[in-house]
Amino acid sequence: MRRACLISIAGFLTAWLAVVGAAQRSQPAKYDILVTRGTVIDGSGARPVRGDVGINGGRIVAVGSLSGATANEVIDATGLVVSPGFIDVHTHADDIADTPRADNFVRMGVTSIVAGNCGGSALDISEALAKIRDGGTAINYATLIGHNTVRRAVMGAANRDPTVSELSKMKSLVWRAMADGAVGLSTGLQYVPGTYAKPAEILELARVAGNAGGLYASHMRNEGTDLEEAVQETINVGRIAMCRVQISHLKVDSPSKWGASARALSLIDAARARGIDVQADQYAYTAASSGLGIRFPAWALEGGQEAIVRRLNDPDIWAKIKNQMRDLLAERGLSDLSFAVVASYQSDATLNGLSMKQVAARLRGSDSADAQFEAARLMMLGGGASMVYHFMSDDDVERILRHPQVGIASDSSVLTIGEGVPHPRGYGNNARVLGEYVRKRQVIPIEEAIRKMTSLPAEHFKFERRGLVKPGYAADLTVFDPNGVADQATFEKPHVYAAGIPYVVVNGVVVVRKGEHTGALPGQVLKSSGAK
Repeated sequence: MRRACLISIAGFLTAWLAVVGAAQRSQPAKYDILVTRGTVIDGSGARPVRGDVGINGGRIVAVGSLSGATANEVIDATGLVVSPGFIDVHTHADDIADTPRADNFVRMGVTSIVAGNCGGSALDISEALAKIRDGGTAINYATLIGHNTVRRAVMGAANRDPTVSELSKMKSLVWRAMADGAVGLSTGLQYVPGTYAKPAEILELARVAGNAGGLYASHMRNEGTDLEEAVQETINVGRIAMCRVQISHLKVDSPSKWGASARALSLIDAARARGIDVQADQYAYTAASSGLGIRFPAWALEGGQEAIVRRLNDPDIWAKIKNQMRDLLAERGLSDLSFAVVASYQSDATLNGLSMKQVAARLRGSDSADAQFEAARLMMLGGGASMVYHFMSDDDVERILRHPQVGIASDSSVLTIGEGVPHPRGYGNNARVLGEYVRKRQVIPIEEAIRKMTSLPAEHFKFERRGLVKPGYAADLTVFDPNGVADQATFEKPHVYAAGIPYVVVNGVVVVRKGEHTGALPGQVLKSSGAK
């Protein structure tokens, strides 16, 4: 009797649970955020599909037809594209803790960035990341450890090989940085003091980063006259150190070598065919941006500002420097500095936005080539300047963009409206790709452009569960108008946000709503899933 009663109760409970389960299944799903009626381009390169995206707890939990579902916030994406948030792996946003809203990035659809590029980073990665975690940021953040930073900490600006002890100290600093959360090692081999380092030194440090699961990212030794040799040097580091390689802002910056991008890309293809995991990134402009010092011979910059001033004030040494500057320009197919525009000169902000030809006319009363060199000398005596350099070709930019292993990256810092006359890439890079190179020029299809901004960098940098619109992945989304997305920043007026990006979601929190920053700071510190 007791057994029969227990069986009866069990049967009742089974039936009741089945009814409850059926009732629950019949109830409409409830989400934190529901993005409805959009065209989903998932970041994999697959064709667009119409659908909805459901978000709970900072994760994408459903993609497809979610009719009848409810949510705390519904984003109507009718006529809009829903893509993964863009990942910018080449930035100089090392000071993001002081400017956590990162408006220029997030308002062009960027939800994750990598800083510490071109050899420059915080030295204490643990401290830098703790500051970001404590204060919060609008976007996700990862950093490389910079070779220039490490070398300067151990050797200053010395133009020589490291001793065995100094190399050991540098390797220890790289190891510590990787243990503290860096995602790889970066070099800036056109900058002091990295330019003084020989390949063997770079290889030893890259091996440390690679053994910890990181990659090697390089602003190469040359991006024009010796482009192929520089690409090969970078690939060799990956081959010998057995680590992933990221070639930073691939370009051809010398008119005398325009067209060399084809050979550089073929070297990447050949390396990949041999099993070397090498990729590159680029920005979608025919102008670069760097310091004024990069136009001077490297030996003239050794020893810091005091030593630079002594050389520039010595008539004989200055004559030698000027002649070498002239020769270096001639090798590039350039006759003067008129291709250079001042982005930011702290000693005299009235020069910001002027070409070196205009600066020379103002400071020297002449716009001749010699007067431009003399003006450059005066500016270096004043501490140097950030510059914009117009010396690339559209054909090379487009050829590089078509390559499947080249991602999109801005090479920008966090910008503040009205400060200086910076390169417009910091406000418009991603939007420019979608508006200019996808919609207008039709250089690549939209699915490929989004893959280059999302899953391609996420996979290479090993950012786990980022870069796709897929259940289980982080809810980083960029919602944009494919017919209206555009860069509005120009070289003359760079401080203008991108158009056509009404919504950006970071870790399930809306950071841009109807084109305006919400002030939310939901960004996380990212680490590489390859870290050991």
